[in-house]
Amino acid sequence: MNTSSPLLDVRQLTMDFGGLRALDSVDFKVHPQEIVALIGPNGAGKTTFFNCITGIYAPTSGDVLINPTGKGVDRINGLKPNLVTEKGMARTFQNIRLFANMTVLENVMIGRHCRTTTRILGAVLRGPRTRREEQETVDRSYELLEKVGLSRFVNEMACNLPYGAQRKLEIARAMATDPFLLLLDEPAAGMNPNETSELKELILRIRAQEKVAILLIEHDMHMVMSLSDTIYVVEYGRRIAKGTPEEIRNDPRVIKAYLGEEENA
Repeated sequence: MNTSSPLLDVRQLTMDFGGLRALDSVDFKVHPQEIVALIGPNGAGKTTFFNCITGIYAPTSGDVLINPTGKGVDRINGLKPNLVTEKGMARTFQNIRLFANMTVLENVMIGRHCRTTTRILGAVLRGPRTRREEQETVDRSYELLEKVGLSRFVNEMACNLPYGAQRKLEIARAMATDPFLLLLDEPAAGMNPNETSELKELILRIRAQEKVAILLIEHDMHMVMSLSDTIYVVEYGRRIAKGTPEEIRNDPRVIKAYLGEEENA
């Protein structure tokens, strides 16, 4: 059992769309350097949950609390997505959202924007501090491309990358924001088994090298069970289970709601 203060503490999160309750009083925690999976059937509210905690939606009620330093809780309900990113929560999307006609390096450099201090005047005058910051941005971006195995594509247009490489580029761009928590929305979607295996190794490597926590939504149960420290299960917007992979695998409610679909497919 993790006794450290949670990096992310979601309390009684509720989201209504008109008369539809997409999330119903969901409690959720992520601790330092933990890999947490959020699973459930299609339409269970998983992406809505991501959208609520990253500022895309303002939740109807509940609290989204972060404590990345362990020294004080910060309530981030209602913050705009760019401000949530500045606070240290970066995400990828179910549908790839790269800048297709920019280079691989440029895509990652854009992720550094929230960590740079140069403003318009500095960019125009290009003084020593501006040039130093630009070089640091290039260096850090290239370092991240090396870590995800894409350095050979550094000057390639993002649209020309193979599908699996585009997924990795999205992760590198998210990591460029220096997050304490990396949120991955179905990162293995559309990948073949070899690409999925590489992705799993990459996620473990990022956790080890960058000392970040990772929260993922994923339908690939083999990946989820072999990767996660903690798994949360939602159905119809409600949390129905939380536990280790072993506990989730043997939970009758989960088998009935979700895992049974896999077995009977």
